[in-house]
Formats: sequence, C-alpha cells, structure tokens
Amino acid sequence: MTPVRFAFSSAFMLGLAGLALHRTHLLSALLCLEGMMLSLFVALSLWAFHLGATSFTTAPMLLLAFSACEASAGLALLVATSRTHGSDRLQSLNLLRC
Repeated sequence: MTPVRFAFSSAFMLGLAGLALHRTHLLSALLCLEGMMLSLFVALSLWAFHLGATSFTTAPMLLLAFSACEASAGLALLVATSRTHGSDRLQSLNLLRC
C-alpha cells in the first residue's frame, strides 16, 4: 500500500471511528461525516488524475456537490434541534416524542 493510499484510508477510518465512538454532540457527528467526505473527495480526484481519463473527472465534482448538500441539511438539522431542545446533545433527542 502506498503512503498516499494509506493516508486517505486512515483519514476515512478515523472519521468513521469518530462517528461510531464519539456520538455525544450532533456537531461532532457532522464534522466526522465531513472529514470522511473530504477524504473520499481527495482520493477520488487523485484516482481520476492518476488514470488520466476524462470520463472520471466529473465524479469528484458530483461527490463534492452531494457533500455540500449533506452539510447544509446537517446544519439545518443542527439549528432546528438546538432551537427546539436547547442543546445539540444526541442523548437529549427522543425519536418517540413529537
């Protein structure tokens, strides 16, 4: 495994571990998701650059557009939950209560 591939896979795994193990606040979960998406974007763009094919150059931009939509939806949920519940702690959210 090359050092570049190891760096991107370890960055993705660190984001995944942070998402799985450190779930106290909604903001930390969103930051872990953004770190995972950023490592996927950089790895996909380097892969498209390494192949040299022009058909793969739109895939990183498409992933970046979906990542921006995910970030805006996550921030909207963060604002809505902090306004209704007073905090962004995930333990204070109850899905059974409306």
